[in-house]
Amino acid sequence: MPFTSSAETSPQTVNRLSLYLRCLRQLRELHIQKVSSQELARRFDLSATQIRKDLAQFGEFGIRGVGYDVAQLIDHLRSLLGLDRRHKVVIVGIGNLGLALAQYPGFNSTSFQVVAGVDIDHDKVGRKAGAFTIQHAEELAAVVRSSGAEIGVLTVPEAAAQENYDGLVQAGVRAVLNFTRARIRTVPEVPLKEVDLRIYLEETAFFLRR
Repeated sequence: MPFTSSAETSPQTVNRLSLYLRCLRQLRELHIQKVSSQELARRFDLSATQIRKDLAQFGEFGIRGVGYDVAQLIDHLRSLLGLDRRHKVVIVGIGNLGLALAQYPGFNSTSFQVVAGVDIDHDKVGRKAGAFTIQHAEELAAVVRSSGAEIGVLTVPEAAAQENYDGLVQAGVRAVLNFTRARIRTVPEVPLKEVDLRIYLEETAFFLRR
């Protein structure tokens, strides 16, 4: 179940807002201060009508005949996407993927920070991973409380996914990112976003067969 900014906002709209934000940041790097929906669409192969429709759901951001102020619209989108504050992340399962995510700059940007990680392997406990020291999975609840983590990331074996999701729920996280292939029973209070790279590879294979 993808995250949404509100009950009325579709996951597809949220994805497009994120795309618009990336495009606007590129314009800012080029020192472009104003941009129309048509110019934004032309530069990044988007739909001007869709841009206006999406942004209109959240207010009036542009001036007719002038366009959008790039810096202001970036700030608005960051606020809409919840990126105007830092989200602390805990990783459950520090294998190859968990370790890579702990060191991934995108998980340690201005809006996200991996603050903790746990594993059941006693040989890993006490070792450094990114900016934190790995702790035992039995201490998950205490780790979440002490670190203030609100997002949990599952990189455990498929068979252990459900119990670790449940553990994150009990520990008090507010959302979970699932990198396992398991189908997890969720609770409404703690939404789950599934990340399955196979799906994208299979989509690529589908187009290659043509």
